[in-house]
Amino acid sequence: MRRIQPSDQPQPKGHYSPGIEHNGLVYVSGQLPMTLDTREPFTGDIGEQTELALRNVEAVLHAGGSDLNHVLQMTIYVSDMELWDAVNRKYAEVMGDHRPARAIVPVKDLHFGTQIEIQAIATKI
Repeated sequence: MRRIQPSDQPQPKGHYSPGIEHNGLVYVSGQLPMTLDTREPFTGDIGEQTELALRNVEAVLHAGGSDLNHVLQMTIYVSDMELWDAVNRKYAEVMGDHRPARAIVPVKDLHFGTQIEIQAIATKI
């Protein structure tokens, strides 16, 4: 088992790893829509939040030897189901033809007032 910490991201403040690689799989912890350069939460448009969260998932995947095209499963936590159509449109745009297994989980509140958090499991390339 190997801990994944992307070199361009600060160490997490909580007691977790951004990702874990084990037996050819990469497990990505929930990623919020945080800008990689400042690590500040982005609380604007849900489409932009969705893309930022997916790009943060992608950064952990790359550090672990994988990419978005090798994702097996994603779990998306969203603060309001009314946002789902916009989330799904941006998700489809970023993911293209790749359609991993996916779950959407409505939640009351997410950290820093963001509206989305995404975690993933992928195979290594």
